[in-house]
Formats: sequence, structure tokens, C-alpha cells
Amino acid sequence: MFKRPTNSNQPAPAQVERVTSVLGEGISWHGRISGHGGIRLEGIFEGEIALHGLVVIGETGKVTCENMRANSVIVAGAVHGNITAEKLEIRSTGRVWGNVVISAFSTEEGAFLRGQVTMEDQVDLQLEEPEYEPEEPFEEDVEPPQDTPPTES
Repeated sequence: MFKRPTNSNQPAPAQVERVTSVLGEGISWHGRISGHGGIRLEGIFEGEIALHGLVVIGETGKVTCENMRANSVIVAGAVHGNITAEKLEIRSTGRVWGNVVISAFSTEEGAFLRGQVTMEDQVDLQLEEPEYEPEEPFEEDVEPPQDTPPTES
């Protein structure tokens, strides 16, 4: 009675963006974040962010980044640097010092933005596939080290 008719011609719904990694409060990190997935930054980060996915800067998060690039960015903390995203949301506690290039933009009352806003129909994030090679390849045939009994002196 309340079922919707199924239509196999309809496209599948888009995957919901979610956080897969967290940089916790009290942690400082300097470097590069890239790849696929979502990250929540509650600590201090300085470097480069180029992510296929969601970036959340929590209320305690402080980010310094020349140009943050991601599909979606939510700012509840502080960002010093430019943001290029398909979707940007600045929460009431969010502070952004930098220019933004976006397709969709929303703010809550109390949000702060000092910079230029450029709205585009479509944003080119220029995201590359991450280049990651482990320093030593994992070998399944390597046996774990054996416990050795302590030697007496």
C-alpha cells in the first residue's frame, strides 16, 4: 500500500559522505593529506589537503593550508588558506581567512569569512590519484620473530 514502485532505470543514490579518519584534539600534524574518504580535523594541521571526499574542521581544529581541495568541506573551526570545493559549509563557530571557489555554499549565523567568494557551475578540483608505495613490500612468507629467552650476565 505504501510501497513506491521500483524502477530499475533510476540511477543508484549517491554514496553518503562520511568521516573515515580523525586527527584528534591535542595532535599537531604537518604534511600532506590526500586520497579517498573523509577526515575530521580536531587538532592542528599545516600542509596540503587534496581529498576525494569530505573534510570536516571541528570546533577545536586549526588548519593552515595554501589551497585545500576536496569535494565537500565543513568548517566549524579555523582555516587560514584558500578552499576549492564543490560544497562548502561554514558553521556558526567557523572562521575562514582565504578565498573560496565553490559550486554550493552555506553559512550559519555567526560564521566568519574574510576573502573572496567565486561561485562556479562546476568546480575543477584538480585532484590526482595519491601516489603511495610502502618503503618495504609486505611479504606473507616472512616468519615472525621468535621470542628468545633472556640471557644471564
